[in-house]
Amino acid sequence: MLEEKIDIDTKVKFLQGFAHKIRIQILESIKDEEKTVSEILTSLSCSQSSVSQHIACLKGCGLINGRQEGKFIYYSLSSQKVRELLQMFNHVLDDVQNDVACCENHIV
Repeated sequence: MLEEKIDIDTKVKFLQGFAHKIRIQILESIKDEEKTVSEILTSLSCSQSSVSQHIACLKGCGLINGRQEGKFIYYSLSSQKVRELLQMFNHVLDDVQNDVACCENHIV
């Protein structure tokens, strides 16, 4: 069974890939089409170095890919499964968003 082969620490690392506002914004930005860092920056309010660091994290986790074309690198989601997971987050949050927004028990 697939679930038994993946250890808990790997699952936690995977989820931490999604656990930052800028990383989620990057994923949402490239969900439907590939973009360069400059194109991603137009939808975010942070520095290019910050976006580049978060892109490196997302690439390291295998959530996005980069494709070089000339002097530009175009970033896209690594698979349809990542796109489906982002959609699933929205579906689940649709049911629990009020509880999540009010939750004071988050352990950081």
